[in-house]
Amino acid sequence: MRRPSDADTARRARGAGDEPRPVYVEILIRATMDRVWGLTQDPDQHVRWDARFTRIVPTGSREDPSYEFHYELALPGHTITGTGISAATKTSQAGTRTSALRFAATDRLSPLQQGRGYWKYHPHPEGVVFLTGYDYVPGWGRAGRILDRLIMRRVVWWLTARSFDRLRIWAETGLEPERMAWWREITLPAHARPRAKRCNARPLIPRRGKGVADPATELDELPPYEGFTDRRHK
Repeated sequence: MRRPSDADTARRARGAGDEPRPVYVEILIRATMDRVWGLTQDPDQHVRWDARFTRIVPTGSREDPSYEFHYELALPGHTITGTGISAATKTSQAGTRTSALRFAATDRLSPLQQGRGYWKYHPHPEGVVFLTGYDYVPGWGRAGRILDRLIMRRVVWWLTARSFDRLRIWAETGLEPERMAWWREITLPAHARPRAKRCNARPLIPRRGKGVADPATELDELPPYEGFTDRRHK
């Protein structure tokens, strides 16, 4: 009899309601593929629109196309730090691009201790459908798992979605993310203020010949990276 894999175990847990669904954010950006790709794959540009990071520094490449990085999130009085591995590839004859990563916090105070995820870039008649699916192990032990179910995962989704809309505005209009900072929003017209509600929380846009994507299944299909172990919710 075949021994169940980690992916099998994760799917059964999700089906039984024992594990939260992965974070999923999807948005249509009316810009070229190269424009969106450049603003998301360059670490210096990435931290300008993504509120989940304040610094991303590549630290080395591997024999495969992946590279290692160090990340930081500066908060009042403390900076959360961690490491990760990222691989960016162009995988589809239809022009779809995929970027996958795994990360692990090196900081005990981080609410996200370890995780994995992907970005996908789907060509669309009006531009690019940019989406992410990712899951993580909460920090802070049992209390962290409870908080994650009650509120933290919602906060993580909101922060990701607001960041995606900030990217959209930048890519479509040229308005730089620094001008969309919290304290400057009041000076902007409504259409230039980033809003999480402009993003989808579930896959809604069908892919060519495949229907909508299942984030949990796509996460289970990500390749393993040596040096990073999947710790599931227990």
